[in-house]
Amino acid sequence: MSRFIQLHLLTSYPPSNLNRDDLGRPKTAVMGGKTRLRISSQSLKRAWRTSDLFMEALASHVGTRTKEVGIQVYKRLIERGVSERKAREWARQVAAVFGALKSASTDKPLQDLEVEQLVHFAPAEIQAIELLADKLAATGEAPSKDDLNLLTQKHTAVDIAMFGRMLANAPAYSMEAAVQVAHAVTVHEVAVEDDYFTAVDDLNRGEEDMGAGHIGETEFGAGVFYLYVCINHQLLEENLGGDTPLASKALGAMVEAAAKVAPTGKQNSFASRAYASYILAEKGDQQPRSLSVAFLKPVRGNDLLAEAITSFESTRRNMDAVYGSCAEAVKTLNAQLGEGSLEEIIRFVQE
Repeated sequence: MSRFIQLHLLTSYPPSNLNRDDLGRPKTAVMGGKTRLRISSQSLKRAWRTSDLFMEALASHVGTRTKEVGIQVYKRLIERGVSERKAREWARQVAAVFGALKSASTDKPLQDLEVEQLVHFAPAEIQAIELLADKLAATGEAPSKDDLNLLTQKHTAVDIAMFGRMLANAPAYSMEAAVQVAHAVTVHEVAVEDDYFTAVDDLNRGEEDMGAGHIGETEFGAGVFYLYVCINHQLLEENLGGDTPLASKALGAMVEAAAKVAPTGKQNSFASRAYASYILAEKGDQQPRSLSVAFLKPVRGNDLLAEAITSFESTRRNMDAVYGSCAEAVKTLNAQLGEGSLEEIIRFVQE
């Protein structure tokens, strides 16, 4: 088994706003002195792990990220007849296992049951929490110290194994990510454009007011994005407790999601769904490297995708010439030429 799997993808998105900044504009980055569109790794990873294909492939092996575990315990206790005072006290004790709690708020009565930071729970941990709540309701006794040993180092949560988790209150249960995802950036220079739009009031007959019912403005961009993903295959299996079949299934779901699933931002307005047009998968034990340098000089021309593929493949050959091969084996998909297949790429990374 090769230690590292590297994925390089080129995906062309039509006008879209897949990942917005704090002002609602498409995220950007300056690369090679030119402005590029950008999709953050956080946005990509969330889109993949919550996608239907990921959930269907991995079913009970996907975790839950939430601050509200204390609120869920409180509601479960109340439903089972526990008094409000005991339910709140016991829920706070359970939630405190996972991090510092928020301060009480008059606007949100249950806010003091929330953890300050998002916690990624494995399915086994969610189950343990629910069983504890049922036990407390049945016995009417406060949780013991042993009852509150709810975290586990051995679990089969694929998304935690892939993307890691950090628990400041219990660092022993943190997990190093086996999958590194770069921010996707366009291979060419872009300009963010404005879309001025109006909405008509269907019941306005224009007898008194001829104006629009609503006026708005949204911003968008389009481009061919380069995405780099590095997977530590050995670490992924270690994180999953040596479960090789599950690791293989996880790799397949991850590759398919990366190739097919777009972030959900503004999809109702733009329907900017796209499959990757080009994928290069590499396997080997050498130190991994991104090939984003292929696009440091913005791609130009009438066929940006073809020019991007040419630049990418040329850069890879040149890097291998001076550093030696970074991979023991490679597999390519080129949808523009109808060469290769996603099924072949998936089998390749799973072998």
